[in-house]
Parts: sequence; C-alpha cells; structure tokens
Amino acid sequence: MSNTLTRPVDESVVAHAHPRLRAVRIGMAVTDLLVLIAAFVTAQAVRSPSETPTSHGDVGWLVGALTVLLWAVLLTTMRTRDPRIIGLGGDEYRRLLTACLTTGGALAVTAFLLDLDIARGYVAVAFPVALVLLVLGRRAWRTVLVHRRAAGHHLVDVLLVGDLDDVEYVGSRILATPAAGYRVRGVLTDTLPFGRSAAIGPTETSVLGGVDDVLQVAGQTAVGAVVFTGAIAGGHERLRRLGWELERAGVELVVSSPLVDVAAARVHHRAVDGLPLMHVETPDYTRRMSKRLFDVVGAACGLLVLAPVAAVIAVAIRLDDGGPVLFRQHRVGRGGVEFPIVKFRTMCVDAEARKAELLSADEGAGPLFKVHADPRVTRVGAFLRRTSLDELPQLWNVLTGSMSLVGPRPALPCEVAVYADFAERRLLVTPGITGLWQVSGRSDLDWAEGVRLDLHYVENWSFLHDLVILARTVPSVLRSRGAY
Repeated sequence: MSNTLTRPVDESVVAHAHPRLRAVRIGMAVTDLLVLIAAFVTAQAVRSPSETPTSHGDVGWLVGALTVLLWAVLLTTMRTRDPRIIGLGGDEYRRLLTACLTTGGALAVTAFLLDLDIARGYVAVAFPVALVLLVLGRRAWRTVLVHRRAAGHHLVDVLLVGDLDDVEYVGSRILATPAAGYRVRGVLTDTLPFGRSAAIGPTETSVLGGVDDVLQVAGQTAVGAVVFTGAIAGGHERLRRLGWELERAGVELVVSSPLVDVAAARVHHRAVDGLPLMHVETPDYTRRMSKRLFDVVGAACGLLVLAPVAAVIAVAIRLDDGGPVLFRQHRVGRGGVEFPIVKFRTMCVDAEARKAELLSADEGAGPLFKVHADPRVTRVGAFLRRTSLDELPQLWNVLTGSMSLVGPRPALPCEVAVYADFAERRLLVTPGITGLWQVSGRSDLDWAEGVRLDLHYVENWSFLHDLVILARTVPSVLRSRGAY
C-alpha cells in the first residue's frame, strides 16, 4: 500500500482553511450556562412553599446545580455548538432538545434509584424555562453569526467541481445563502477552459482548472472544502479516492445531492451494502382538514379584530377620491378554477384604461406587470401597499375557501396562460395571502425565483412551515421590501 494513503491529516491546514468560530462558540457556551442557571434559580424562587425539593431536606440548590452541570456537559458532548451546524438548519435545535430530554431522563432515573422526592413544581418550571431560554439564546447568536457571515466573516472557502450547469446552479444557491458559511473561491470544470469565468449568480468566478486538477488547486488555494456539484467522470470509485486524497490534505469533501428544493422531512436515507440511497416521499397535495380549520379560525378572528382598522381604511379611500372602496379581480386558484379576489382599492378608478401608456415602464418579473413609481396609485393606496393593509379583505376569500392564509401567490389568468416548465404545479394547492414569495422579497424577486419558491412550498408543505411563514410575514411587512 502506498504511504500517501496513510499519511496523517495536516491539522495546521485544517485550522487555516476552516474558521473554527472560537469566539462565537465560547460566547454561546457562556450564554448557555447563564440561561441554565437563571432557569433553575427562577424555578427555586417560584416553587410552592408547601413543596420540598427532596425527602432529605431542602437540597434543591444542590439538585439544581448538579442538573445544570450535567446539562451543560451534554450540550458540549452532543456537539450542539459544532461549527458545521450553528447558524443554519434545524440540527442545532434538535440537539438542544435531545440534551434537554437526556438531562430530564437522567434526573428522573437518579431520583428513582436514590428515592429522592423531587418537587414536581420545581421540575415543571425549571425544564421548560431552561429550554425556552436556550432556544432564545441560540437564536440571538444565530442572528449575530448570520450578519457576520453576510459581511464576509466566518466563511469557509470552497471550490466547486462539476459540469458548468451544476456548478452555476449550486454556486448561485450558496451565494444566495451566506448563512450557510460558504464562500466560492473558484470553479473546476471540464466544460470551460482555464482562465474563463462561470456565472455564479450575478458574479463571475474564475475557472481554475479541470476536474483532474482538484487536488493541486485545493492545495494552492488552501480552501476548506471541495463541493462536487454533480456526477464526475470515473463515477463513485473516483469520487471515493478523491475523498481520501482530500482528507489527507485536510480538505473536506461535500457532495451536492441531485435533488433540489426537497425538504429534509421527505427524504429518508437507506444504506444498501455501504451505498447510501435516498428515498423521496411523494408529495401530498390533498386538501388537509387541519390547514382548513386553521384558515377558518384565523380568518374569522382576523376579520373580527381588524374590523375597526378596515372601517378606517374604507373611509380614507372614499375621502381620497370618492371612488369605490373595494377592488375585485379574477385570479386562478386550486385546480385552475378562477375566483374573484377582494382587495382594498389602491389605484385610481381608470387604472386599467391607463395601463397601456405604462407598458414601456414595466419593471415586473416575467409576465407580472409592475411599475415602481406607478402614477395610478393613490395617496392612500401607496400607504396601503407599503403596509400590505390592502390585502385585509382577502381574509374573506380565506373564510369562503377560495384562498388560504399561507400558500402560493394567486395568479392572474394571463400569467397562467404563459406558464411553462411545470409552473402550473403551483395550482395543485390553494393560493395564500402570504407565502414564501411574499416573505422573500415580493416584487423584488425575478419571475423564475418566485416560481421556484412557490413550487418548493407546494411540494414540501407542513403545518410547521405555515407557522414559520406567518411569523416571517410580520417583519417582512414592517420592512416593506418589494411592496409597491
């Protein structure tokens, strides 16, 4: 066997190539310890005076201290602050929950074996408070890390390897998600000559060589990882050997899945004789009773609570130009069925007649017609659009079933007429007042990106996903990004 295959990894190369986020991780560890102490001090303070923490006297402080110590150790040993998971995705929070359940289980087993009568009120307060504070603390650190990465700090330099189409697609996704912590250093492809440039999003990235040059270029550029964006000549065996060589050089191997826009919950890994296979569940497009019940309750409560706001808006529209308060327009809903959407009127009454004179100023994405400073928008209408209050009457559409609180953007018939490349799959579910398109930039997104987000929602729906989108809607509305 060649000696090159047994040479140890050069740790100095790894340390140089990968930012280990030492300061961030130390800050997270300190925050974790402080919130755990705060939670158990709170539990000790608010427990009922009639309860005694143990049958051996008031040793609640000792039990709390040992529990905090165990929990803090588990947060470290379960790698909840691993550089590869902090800042993005749900693994960090899943590991937090696992550490919480393990600590609780250890406490319960210890109490049983030692016959300790630990006060239930003490535990019932301490553990939920500790978990909530841990999540909030990690969320705060995640926000800090995301902003730092967006500013170009704490990033891992990577090389993209593969065919040009795969390289450009994966690179654009990396560029659009700085929170992932990657920065594209260069491209290796056999489909473009050395010295040319590949289009990674709006930027041009140099081609540093072909696939055969990956080891040499990785060493010269001191990158932290090499991302294989698709299949390469030589198949699995070649990729396996390249992985060994990269490991020896202290460079991580990252392989991009050929699946795109598929939620992790739909993917199940199966190992077949050492070969990892991914089983992808078929999406469920059926009308879900839980989602409909949530829509009805949410729309009814919204209409009731916001009725005074709607009344003020209606008066303001009438006083502005004396025209009708509501605007009705046909949209295409689930299954291609048209329905009348209801909104507060934000344009002058002859807006449709004046549309032809503004065609040359169209700034909309794809078939969408949008003008950033549309002269047809009224004074009240401009405010309603910035705040999204013009969409309040759509709660009636939700209540009657033609729309949902969350879903793809309701399309115009003229848009559906020019749908291409599976865009009609947006019509498999009920359109929504808000959705991924709306919370990701609205009119600032190009047509293809908006369709991609809607298709992602359609194929990966979950009740939790709806709640996340609704939570993101509030700050999106406050920022007014893409609202014009």
